[in-house]
Amino acid sequence: MTDETIDLTNCDREPIHIPSLIQPHGVLLVLQDSTLEILQVSSNTQEIVGRQPEELLGKPLSNLFDAKQIKLIQQCLTEDFESVNPLNLSIKHLHKSIYFDGIVHRLDTIIILELEPKKAKGQTDFFDFYQQVRGTITRIQKAPKLLEMCQIVVTEVRRITGFERVMVYRFDQEGAGSVIAEDTNQETPYLDLHYPHSDIPKQARQLYTLNWLRLIPDASYQPVTLIPTNNPLTNQPLDLSLSVLRSVSPIHLEYLQNMGVTASMSISLMHEQKLWGLIACHHSSPKYVSYNIRTVCEFIGQVMSVELVNKEASEDIDYKRQLKSLQTQFVEELSQAEYFLDGMVQLKSQLLNLVSATGAVICSGNQFIRVGETPSESEVQTLVDWIKPKFSHNLFETRSLTKNYPAAESYKAIASGVLALEISKVHHNYILWFRPEVIQTVNWGGNPNKPVEFFSDGSFRMSPRKSFELWQETVQGCAMPWKPCEVEAVTELRSLIVGVVLRQADKLASMNFELQRSNEELDSFAYVASHDLKEPLRGIHNYANFLMEDYGDVLNEDGVAKLQTLVRLTQRMEDLINSLLHFSRLGRAELIRQPVNLNELVQQVITTLTIARPQSEVEFRIPQPLKSIECDRAQISELFSNLISNAIKYNDKPHKWVEIGFIADKAAPTSAIYVRDNGIGISQEHLDKIFQIFRRLHGRDEFGGGTGVGLTIARKIVERHGGRIWVESTPTLGSTFYFTLSAEANK
Repeated sequence: MTDETIDLTNCDREPIHIPSLIQPHGVLLVLQDSTLEILQVSSNTQEIVGRQPEELLGKPLSNLFDAKQIKLIQQCLTEDFESVNPLNLSIKHLHKSIYFDGIVHRLDTIIILELEPKKAKGQTDFFDFYQQVRGTITRIQKAPKLLEMCQIVVTEVRRITGFERVMVYRFDQEGAGSVIAEDTNQETPYLDLHYPHSDIPKQARQLYTLNWLRLIPDASYQPVTLIPTNNPLTNQPLDLSLSVLRSVSPIHLEYLQNMGVTASMSISLMHEQKLWGLIACHHSSPKYVSYNIRTVCEFIGQVMSVELVNKEASEDIDYKRQLKSLQTQFVEELSQAEYFLDGMVQLKSQLLNLVSATGAVICSGNQFIRVGETPSESEVQTLVDWIKPKFSHNLFETRSLTKNYPAAESYKAIASGVLALEISKVHHNYILWFRPEVIQTVNWGGNPNKPVEFFSDGSFRMSPRKSFELWQETVQGCAMPWKPCEVEAVTELRSLIVGVVLRQADKLASMNFELQRSNEELDSFAYVASHDLKEPLRGIHNYANFLMEDYGDVLNEDGVAKLQTLVRLTQRMEDLINSLLHFSRLGRAELIRQPVNLNELVQQVITTLTIARPQSEVEFRIPQPLKSIECDRAQISELFSNLISNAIKYNDKPHKWVEIGFIADKAAPTSAIYVRDNGIGISQEHLDKIFQIFRRLHGRDEFGGGTGVGLTIARKIVERHGGRIWVESTPTLGSTFYFTLSAEANK
C-alpha cells in the first residue's frame, strides 16, 4: 500500500468518440456518399433487420429499402440533417414490415445511417409536436427567475418521459457541477449536491456540445461491434461523435451502475456557445424513449438555453442597477481628472463596492495605492508579475488563489479571491480586487476523491466511487465566487478608463497642435520683426555717427557724449536683434543629420575658442573618448561652443579648467554629455532662469558682456535633437551642464 496521492487522468485520455462500438437498441450502416454502397455495419443486423452483416457489406442500400425510400434518403442528403431526422423507414422481413426511425448524418465522404425500431407505423406531425410543447414553452418563458424555470423544466421533462428522476445540473467555472433543480419519486434527493469535474471528463463535455441529447436505455447492455472495425476508406476508427447509438465509456456505465441507475438520458444546456449544464434523467430499470419524445425534450432544452440569457439577466437586478450607478460615478470623476490614477484615488470606496471586494490595489508603474485589506506592497508586486502572463482579454479571476499560487498561503485570509484588470501593459497600469477566505461546508454526492483499487502485482485502477450518499467536506482557501455581472462591470470600467484616457489624449494633442502653431507663428513674427527692425536701427546708428563727424566741433562735450551713448545703444540693440534673428532661424532650419565624431568636433571648438581668446589660459580635460553620434554637425558645434565659452567666460580662478565628458548608464537609453568648470557657479534660485532668452545674471559689461541668448540657443538645439539640458552648480566652486540627445542619435 502507498500513501501517494493518485490523480485521475485516464478518463481524460479515453477516446470516447471512436469506440468502434454501438448500443444494441439499433443498427448502424456506413454508406459510400455517391453510391450508397454499404461499407460498414453493426454486428447486430440479424437480430434487428433480419440480415447477416456479410449479406449487407459491399451491397447497395437498395438491398434493404425500396426505391421510394432510397429516393427519400438521397433527397435528404442535400438538406440539413437536423430538419429531416428522423426518416420514416421500413424493411420487409418474413413477409412483414419492420418500422424504423432513420437518423442520418454526413461525415466527410461517407453517410452514417442509424436505424431505431419503433412500435408503430406513421410519423408525428407538427400539430402533435406543437401540442406537446406549447404549454411547457409558455411556462418556461413566463418563469420570473432562473431556478423557477429550472424547476418547471424538470417537472415537464419527467411528465413527458416518465423517468423516475429528472435534474438540472449546472457547471461552475472550474467544471464541477451541482444539482439546482429536481423532480423525483425516489426517497433520496440529489438537490443541492455537488459533483467533481472529473465526473464528466473534458472530452465528454465536448461531445455534449456537438450532440445535444444522449440516451442509454439499459446501462447493462453488451456493446455491439462494427464490421469491419475500421472505416475501409481511411483505415481509421469511425468518428461517432454525432451518432445517437454510440456506445458510452465503460467507466461511465460503471458510474451509473454504482449510482443505481439503469437508464439515463441527458440534454445539453448551452449558453453563449458553451456547455452551461445538463438536464439529467435517471431510471432504475431499463427504459427506451422514442426518437419523437427525445426530439420534444431536446427542443425544450434548446428553448431553455435561449431563455438562460433572459433569466440570468434578471438575476440580482437591484445589484446590477447599483453597479451601473457606480459606473456613472467613475465616468464623472475620471472625466475631470488629468490622469486616471488621480481619478481612481478619489473613488476608493466605490472601487470596492463595484465588485463587493474587501480590498483593492491600483498599480501604476512602480506606484501602488492600496485600499482596504490587501497583501503588502512587495507581495502585490510579486503577485502582479505572476498574473501578467495569465491575463485573458485583459482579465484574470480566481476564487482560490492558493490553488495555483502557493505563495498566497500566508495572506489567504484576506486575498483568497482575486479579480485583476489590465488597463495598460505598456504603462504597467493594473487594478486588483481581493476577497477574503470563506470556509464553507460543501455537500457532495459521495466522496469526490475517486477510489483507487490496488492489486497484488502493484498495479492500481481508478474507479468511480461506489457510494453517492451525502458526503460533507470543509473547503478552505476559497472566496465567494465573482459574479458574471461583477466581471462585466470590471470589463466596462476598463472601457471607461480607456475612453477617458483617449479623450484626454485627443485634448492634449489638440493643445499641442495649437501650441505648435502658436510657436511657429511666434517664430515667424520674431524673424520678420527682427529682420524689419534692422533697417531703421541701422539708419539711426549711421545718422548718429554722421552727426558726430559733421558737427562734432559744434557740439559741446555733453552733446558728443549723448551721441556716443546713442551709438552704443543702437549697437547693443542690433546685437540683440541679431541674436533673436539667429534664434528664430534655428527653430526654422531643417536638421541635417549625419555621423559626427564628437572627439574631433570638440577639439575644433576648443581650437577656435583658443584662437579667439589668446589671453585666456585654460586647461581642457577630456577624461575618456567621446562617442560618435548622428546629429546636425553645425548646431552641435554651436552647442559645445556656447557651453565651453561660458565656462571660460564666467571663471575668476587663476587656474581655469573645463572638462568635457559623458556619463554611461546601461539602464538609460541615452548617455548624458556634460561640460564642467571650476568657475563662479550659479545660485540655486537662478538655475531655472538661466535658459530664458536675454536673461543675464550679471551687469551688462561684467564678464565680457553678452546678449543673454547663448544658453537659450543651447536648449533649443538640444530639444530639436530630442533631448534635454539641465545644470548643477555650487556658487564659487563651479557648474556642470548636462544634456542628452535622442536615443536615435546615439550609435
